[in-house]
This record gives sequence, structure tokens and C-alpha cells, in this order.
Amino acid sequence: MAESLAQKVCTPCRGGVSPLTQEEAADYLSQTPGWELEDDGHWLRRKFKFADFREAHGFIDKVGQLAEEQGHHPDICFGWGYATVSLQTHKIKGLHENDFIMAGKISELAGR
Repeated sequence: MAESLAQKVCTPCRGGVSPLTQEEAADYLSQTPGWELEDDGHWLRRKFKFADFREAHGFIDKVGQLAEEQGHHPDICFGWGYATVSLQTHKIKGLHENDFIMAGKISELAGR
């Protein structure tokens, strides 16, 4: 059985590699339900909904801990009842497998 993205570990990206093409990103996207490609396939984004601010904040705390563990840090915007998580490998100004690994792990944190 193939390993799911959420089971993988992010590997350091030191740059010098090409970002995923839109087609490659679309293949990974099929493994990360609820996430969307944006900005011509340069960003991966998902909005999560919660009952209130406290629940959204708790989720963001967990995402922050995960980001530190994986060494891969998303952009996060949150407020009362929502959190929007955006992923991109900044060193290559586009998407890498690591972004989809993080998306899978973040979805697991949310229970979705």
C-alpha cells in the first residue's frame, strides 16, 4: 500500500529545484481533499471553520507546533470561527511535495 502524504516527513528544501508544474500539483491535490490550488498553482490554500475563536486559536496552535516539528511553515490567517492556511515553499516560489505533506498533516489535525 502506498504511503499517504500525511505519513511522510518534510525534507529540507534548500532551493535550486523547480517548483511543481500545475499538472504535478494537480496530481498531489487529489490526495489532499478540501485544499485548493491558487495563483496559477503557486499556492495551496484551505479555509477551516470552527465554532468560535477559541477553537480556531487552538487549531492554529497545533498547526504551529506541527510546522516547527516539520521545519515547514505555512502562512496563517485566523479569526472568530475560521482559519485559513496557505502553503508555498518560499525558497522556490512555488509548490513542492512538502507543501502537500503539510496539507495532509494539517487536515489530520483538523479531523478532516
